[in-house]
This record gives sequence, C-alpha cells and structure tokens, in this order.
Amino acid sequence: MNRPQTVEKMIDIVKKLPGVGPKMAERLCYHILKMSDSEAKSFMDAIQNARQKVKVCSVCYNLSESDPCPICSDNTRNKELLCVVESPQDLIAVSKVKNEDYNGLYFVLGGALSPLDAIGPKDIRINQLITRLKQDDIKEVILATDMDSKGETTAVYLAQLIKPLGIKVSRLGYGMPVGGDIEYADEVTISKAIAGRKEM
Repeated sequence: MNRPQTVEKMIDIVKKLPGVGPKMAERLCYHILKMSDSEAKSFMDAIQNARQKVKVCSVCYNLSESDPCPICSDNTRNKELLCVVESPQDLIAVSKVKNEDYNGLYFVLGGALSPLDAIGPKDIRINQLITRLKQDDIKEVILATDMDSKGETTAVYLAQLIKPLGIKVSRLGYGMPVGGDIEYADEVTISKAIAGRKEM
C-alpha cells in the first residue's frame, strides 16, 4: 500500500537534511507522526522559535540570538587571536576548550573551498574575513578548517592571502585526525591541536 501523499512530502523534505537517507527520513517522519499533540506542537514551536530568534552575528557570522554574539561582545577575550572555522558547529566544538587553551575570537567562513563542487572564494566569507583582518588588531589567525582535502585547500589559500598582511598564520597541530571534521572532535583533542598549532 502506498503512503499518504502528506507523509511522502514530509519524507521528501526530511531527506534533504544532511546525513539523512531515505530510510532514516522515513523512521523520523513516522516517529514524529506518533508524537502526542503536545509533543508535536512543542517540536514545531521549537523550530519556529529558533528560526525567528536566531540570527547571524555581523562580526563573526556565528549563529546567535543577539548581534553581536556573546563571544564577540565579551571584553575579556584576547582580541589579537582569531580562530577561523568552517561552520557554527565547528565554532561550538572549539569554544568548549578551556579558556587557558584558547580565549580568542572567531570567524565562521560558511564552508570550504571545493573546486569539484564549484565552491570558490566568492562562495564563502573570504572577503569578509580579509576586511575584518584589515580593520581589527589581529596578530595571529588560527586556521581551524577540517583536516580533509577541502579544509586543507581552504587553509593554504587563506594563508597565502593573510601572510602579506603581516599577520601570523597557524594551523591546528597534532591531535586532529587527517580527514576528520572539527565538530566531531572532543575538547581534549581540540585543546591539544590548538596548543600544537604550527605556523604556516
């Protein structure tokens, strides 16, 4: 028996989420349909509420309910250090390390360079990063892009743009596995990677 059209449409939408295949989308949709009315309402309200309240920080491009975000507004942070990450999830992962390991600022690129996927410098926030570096008193940029080919390509490209500005450029050191995503690393691993960063 075919599924109702409304369920099919729901599954098609859920399938578009990253990392969700057809079977997982089907399971999630049937789980949502089994929720009580109050649970389903809370679920929908949470999505709507987040979409209405969460905005992009105009300074670092992290997701936040305020602009500038709490990190950019924190006067106790080291304003001479800037950690560049690919996504808000990566920023959250790095920000979990202890303050003595990293207490600088952040910048979210919004992706990584990927010529095969037709993602070039204009498709991520490289111009915004360079503008910020020229305006602020940043002494060191830590490139905390993923350790895969896209992240490496992005890090090398950024280093070539940033070094002529007279700013030290470093890359996360040992501790991060090659091919690994920052957002899945634990805080001890990230702390070691920041402590062992190498100048590019």
